Amino acid sequence: MSLPTASHVRQQFLDFFASKGHHIVPSAPIVVKDDPTLLFINSGMAPFKDYFLGNKPAPYKRIADTQKCLRVSGKHNDLEEVGYDTYHHTMFEMLGNWSFGDYFKQDAIAWAWELLTEVFKLDKDRLYVTYFEGDAGDNLGADTETQHLWRQYTTDDRILPGNKKDNFWEMGDTGPCGPCTEIHIDLRSDEERAQKSGRELVNADHPQVVEVWNNVFMEFQRLADKSLVKLPAQHVDTGMGFERLMMAVSGVKSNYDTDVFQPLIQFIAKEVGVEYHGTAPATVNDQPATENEKTDIAIRVIADHIRTIAFAIADGQLPSNVKAGYVIRRILRRAVRYAFSSLNQKQPFLFKLVPVLADQMAGIFPELKQQTAFVQRVIEEEEIAFLKTLETGLRRLDALEESARANGNRIDGKTAFELSDTFGFPLDLTALIAREKGLTVDEEGFQRELAQQKNRSRNAQETEQSDWTIVADTDEQPAFVGYDLEAAPARILRYRKTTAKGKTEYQVVLDQTAFYAESGGQVGDTGYLESDFAKVRVIDTKRENDLIVHTVLDLPEDLTGEFMARPDVARRTQIRQNHSATHLLQAALREVLGSHVQQKGSLVNDKLLRFDFSHFTKVTDDQLRQIERIVNERIRQQIPLDERRNVPIAEAKSLGAMALFGEKYGEFVRVITFDKDFSVELCGGLHVPNTGRIGYLKITAESAVGAGVRRIEAVTGVSAEAYVDQQLDLLAQVRETLGNPQHLIPSLEKLSEETAALRKQIEQFEQQSINQQKEQLVGQVQELSGVNFLATQVQAGSADALKTLAFNLRQAVPNLVAVLGAAIDGKPQLAVMLDDEIAKAGKLNASTLVRELAKEIQGGGGGQPFFATAGGKNVAGLGAAIAKAQEVVSKSL
Repeated sequence: MSLPTASHVRQQFLDFFASKGHHIVPSAPIVVKDDPTLLFINSGMAPFKDYFLGNKPAPYKRIADTQKCLRVSGKHNDLEEVGYDTYHHTMFEMLGNWSFGDYFKQDAIAWAWELLTEVFKLDKDRLYVTYFEGDAGDNLGADTETQHLWRQYTTDDRILPGNKKDNFWEMGDTGPCGPCTEIHIDLRSDEERAQKSGRELVNADHPQVVEVWNNVFMEFQRLADKSLVKLPAQHVDTGMGFERLMMAVSGVKSNYDTDVFQPLIQFIAKEVGVEYHGTAPATVNDQPATENEKTDIAIRVIADHIRTIAFAIADGQLPSNVKAGYVIRRILRRAVRYAFSSLNQKQPFLFKLVPVLADQMAGIFPELKQQTAFVQRVIEEEEIAFLKTLETGLRRLDALEESARANGNRIDGKTAFELSDTFGFPLDLTALIAREKGLTVDEEGFQRELAQQKNRSRNAQETEQSDWTIVADTDEQPAFVGYDLEAAPARILRYRKTTAKGKTEYQVVLDQTAFYAESGGQVGDTGYLESDFAKVRVIDTKRENDLIVHTVLDLPEDLTGEFMARPDVARRTQIRQNHSATHLLQAALREVLGSHVQQKGSLVNDKLLRFDFSHFTKVTDDQLRQIERIVNERIRQQIPLDERRNVPIAEAKSLGAMALFGEKYGEFVRVITFDKDFSVELCGGLHVPNTGRIGYLKITAESAVGAGVRRIEAVTGVSAEAYVDQQLDLLAQVRETLGNPQHLIPSLEKLSEETAALRKQIEQFEQQSINQQKEQLVGQVQELSGVNFLATQVQAGSADALKTLAFNLRQAVPNLVAVLGAAIDGKPQLAVMLDDEIAKAGKLNASTLVRELAKEIQGGGGGQPFFATAGGKNVAGLGAAIAKAQEVVSKSL
């Protein structure tokens, strides 16, 4: 019997709610752009927050969709369960039907039951439902209305009360929330069901008794002080996990046995030459009991993680070491580690899965299919980078195993932090590997080390933010009028106070504003709120969901007065120039480099423009000159701006408008055109009335940002003229320094040759010095605890010379532990060198040792287990560091 296809089941859901008057909308990008409370969309309702809060009217009273979601951190964190159970995932699809002030509990419950039992034909005798039992802390009674409604469809023994944890849904610490009713299904065999009732296993983490649908009745908003207030209207927010639904309608025991995951799983198994057995989750000491289980878990983890990684990159989030980018890098490294250790994949592997996934999802999420090559390139480069450090880190963990056993089968927090800081092992990866060895990690100790590092960092800051204070209560929606006006009359609707690093600021929302909020790479406007009695400086303007938020240092005394919202026009003019130039630049890049060029990020401010784009090789100087020439030709043509607002998205695309992957577009968009045959883009930013206003563009830099992404920086107008003047002044200084030669290039070449010859002589002298010192130092080596030990201060003209001396000593002396110190250009430098066998034994680690010794010179450093260096500030501490080395080495051995 063939299993239902994911595309068919998904379409059944959407068709059902379309028949109930719902408008079908596409998924928002998984990466969040304008909500400071979220890094990723973590629930189906996240894109609709503003509708629930009343910040923005919903375009339709009834909506249905399937939304890409990601849960890996914070309150909603499913990462550790992925692969080990059958139903948790990092990325998942959330099928949802939404009512914005329209229908409520009665219709939501009736349609949920109809769809599950009549369309999907799920057995009513396997279904259980829950309702909110109330909570004294929030002063909320039981949701008896929901309880009574369910009695129309099922019996009392299948209607169960649920506590606040299970039956009161909250998106985060603050925001829309309300009681919910869940629908659970019991997928166990008839024999198992006869032995124990399914009602006893609801919300008990049983792998075959799982929640498939959650109907949330949005009635409240949770404030920062934890109190609840009623929302302006009642809404319905439902979420049905598509992967779990597929398990239910397919009659299988695992999400991974459905059409959602099987194409990936079978590809992985074939590619690595193993069989996927579909084993049940491990239950013996929380570890895989057999090799088959170990292999199956790895395949499940990889099949899950590649979905998250690929769609996050396609939606605009590259792996990095900060915020959302770090989350994606962690997940990618976790998948690489499983492929490496459990499937013996020592070369990049994950990137091969992208075309399989892209083909599978092309019908519902075409953005991945359109960027397959780019996403593959990014993943492959990340794999290559991590594989270089993975083997070293795993050896380090193996070496730590003995000491961890002696420490109560526990890896201490300091060591776990070092693995993260030095080897790029996130804590969850260390904990995962430790768990497989029967060890635990001192996570509290790790957090202490991390906190100390953050305290040392200038970027560490705590922010306190109050709830919004309402100044004017109105049903009117805040409006942006800055496309047409350079200033606008305004009233303050609400404000809140923000404190960070002891600095207090206020955020203000106006009924209408000419201030542009940071979006699409363009920075926010600055300027003033002015009245007859006050003038308040606006230092930034940002978008929070769909609110335009103005940051000010002080509030006017009279908050109810009339103001003029007046942006800095001179600054805005320069921003307009740079933004329009960015559009011309993208068109020129595609003309010169090819149609594969897609925007991957941008920065447009009053000083410069920065444009990141997909391209796999360095842009040559000739290509840059060609790109620059095309842009300046278009500037000189003084092409008028063709701005069209409220264009249906389908019409905009038919015009050839370029869309930025990862941006959320509504059904109506703004189209910016500078010559319909050259540059047509979807854009919400500010632009010049004709290209001639840009003046002139000069490219100042081209560089790599990451795998498959290049960056161009440029200046325009007055800034471009100033840049050219600076370059000419520099050229004049070079000529003057060289004595104003008639032919500059030959003079520079001659000077370069002379410099190279002198440098070679210096290197020869340094090598002679190193050889002489090496011979002397070999005679100073002493036996210490079974090793040949040397700790001394030496003469070295550079860090490279010190490194060369250390390596030469290692070649000359077997079983060596050497600590060398030198004063180089007035600053202390330390080098620690270990024989390979000593480093592999694990009792000594050059990186750990050099960090300990560096405290004496007020510095820090690191490196590899066999060789590490450190620099510092205190030259006088070199002697103490050398003296301390013998004590530390002796104690370690």
